[in-house]
Amino acid sequence: MRIMIPREGEVRIPSGCAISGIMDRSGARHDGSDILKSISLMHDRSNGLGGGFAAYGIYPDYKDFYAFHMLYESKEARTATEAFFDTRFECEKQEVIPTDDVKSIKHAPLIWRYFLKPDPVALLRSELDEDEYVMRCVFHINSNIPGAFVASSGKNMGAFKGVGYPEEIGEFYRITDYKAWLWTAHGRFPTNTPGWWGGAHPFTLLNWSVVHNGEISSYDANRRYVEQFGYHCELQTDTEVITYLFDLLVRRHGLQMETAAHIFTAPEWDEIDKMPPEQRKYETALRAVYSSALINGPFSILVGSDQGLLALNDRLKLRALMVGEKGSMVYLASEQAAIENICPDVENVRSIEGGVPFVVRLDEVASQQAPTENLLRVEHLPENLTGVMPRRDA
Repeated sequence: MRIMIPREGEVRIPSGCAISGIMDRSGARHDGSDILKSISLMHDRSNGLGGGFAAYGIYPDYKDFYAFHMLYESKEARTATEAFFDTRFECEKQEVIPTDDVKSIKHAPLIWRYFLKPDPVALLRSELDEDEYVMRCVFHINSNIPGAFVASSGKNMGAFKGVGYPEEIGEFYRITDYKAWLWTAHGRFPTNTPGWWGGAHPFTLLNWSVVHNGEISSYDANRRYVEQFGYHCELQTDTEVITYLFDLLVRRHGLQMETAAHIFTAPEWDEIDKMPPEQRKYETALRAVYSSALINGPFSILVGSDQGLLALNDRLKLRALMVGEKGSMVYLASEQAAIENICPDVENVRSIEGGVPFVVRLDEVASQQAPTENLLRVEHLPENLTGVMPRRDA
């Protein structure tokens, strides 16, 4: 009798994972029903081992506070974390995050939120700015308090994630009760890393959030690079490092989001060699200085921030990502049907280009910023790269 060996497509979903995003450029806030409807349509791209949402603008009454969403595996972890908060922050409010009973959601951790400001004396002694201070506190909790994990730590935003299908996670967290000007969502089909509450998407730090479909084959190189700057990868999933790369390049190095995305998907050396002299000089500097920030592997990502949304595919476009618009609304999803499901008359539907960042900023942010710098002109190099021409690897 002939033994039939299962083909790859019969045992897993090769392009598994689903991502979706909805943003209102005007800053108007919308409840979570549309993002839930969008990600739910792509149910078969997940396998129930992870789902989650990021939402911006949900805490207008506490917009000046860092909103820590915490996952605790034990009461002892909560006690230790709150003792740590007491020595580092002033707490305006703390409470259990409201959830509903969902039959399929089992073994949920203790889920709390805290609205915090750095303690003025502790901040002064640290000689750090507020964001750097908070970042180091996040890493201390994730690395040193057993059973405690920071789901999100930004201002006027939050991440809601866990083990389950995304529609189950959305029901569990009651996301239709929240209103946001930017929503992102993720349905996970993990292939190389475990499905657990802290490892579900989105991955966040401060106001950054990332949802990702794909696989980062350069993870070890990227991880070693960010760890040189004090970042700690503790959540057992390759996507985590993308969040830290954005924080490093944009917040700490002062680059544009477009420049950071260009670094992640930089052209090959043989392409650079064929460029005009000034463009070649610029690209060579970027590749040489940020070689360890190059991201390899198939991926499509959505990156949320307090300024707006960035979407990016790998250069070969090995993962699908669609975009459509209607008025002030922008919709993104792994499948066009997930956009049309919530906006049947959507306009200008197209596929995101490989390696080309698609950026949407809030109207009020865009009106205050100068036009995006031309990435191909040497005189527009970020200050820390001007004149830098280190020898590249062969």
